[in-house]
Amino acid sequence: MLPALRMPIYLLNDELVFPPPEGASAQGVVAAGGDFRVERLILAYSQGIFPWPHSDMPLLWFSPNPRFVIDLRQVHVSTSLRKTIRSSPYTIKFDTRFEDVMRGCKHTPRPGQDGTWITDELIAGYTALHEVGFAHSIEAYEGDELVGGLYGVSLGRAFFGESMFALRPDASKIAATTLFGNLRAWGFHFVDCQVYTDHLARFGAEEIPRGAFLQQLHRAVSEPTRRGTWNVDLAPAAALECLRQGPQAAQKTA
Repeated sequence: MLPALRMPIYLLNDELVFPPPEGASAQGVVAAGGDFRVERLILAYSQGIFPWPHSDMPLLWFSPNPRFVIDLRQVHVSTSLRKTIRSSPYTIKFDTRFEDVMRGCKHTPRPGQDGTWITDELIAGYTALHEVGFAHSIEAYEGDELVGGLYGVSLGRAFFGESMFALRPDASKIAATTLFGNLRAWGFHFVDCQVYTDHLARFGAEEIPRGAFLQQLHRAVSEPTRRGTWNVDLAPAAALECLRQGPQAAQKTA
């Protein structure tokens, strides 16, 4: 539950503008209100702000301090997960069932979590963002069955991870590792994980001050966005090699 907000909060209207993220509350709240229009979502992410719906409250927009980030040059993949990836239990695809991945994230129970922030309105907004090439899904299949995945937003050379789910052991972890390897091969700088989770800490995500994150974000979004439908250039084993030895070594094994 979000603690009571004890400071004035900027109320959004139809104008596409956000206050500076440095002025966020202690809980990281930048503003309230607004909607999930594509233009508003792109503006928010470009400024290090993201929506996080809470029940019985207006739509809240956050820029937490510290920020939880994966440096794609320092991804950690456990020995057991590396072994599982090399056994090829799942087929990984990008951008084939975006809305289904979001709904999988919405409906899959998580330990210690009651309910979900993924509303139907949020799904509609991010699906629209996907249709114009800024939001992407990474999917794990067992045969023809979708058994895990994750989704997020891409701007410049930054990827903003939103949520993941798994119906089979390690399905979301293998999807994430494949994403990380492909992002590194494409020259992306980092994955924004927003706030701390044990799951992503195991991949090497670290908390950094918001100011440092915003500096990295500014550099990343100044580069061209890899917009449109993504393809899996590196399958899971090659993506793993990319993370271990770098893009050139991975390309030799792909």
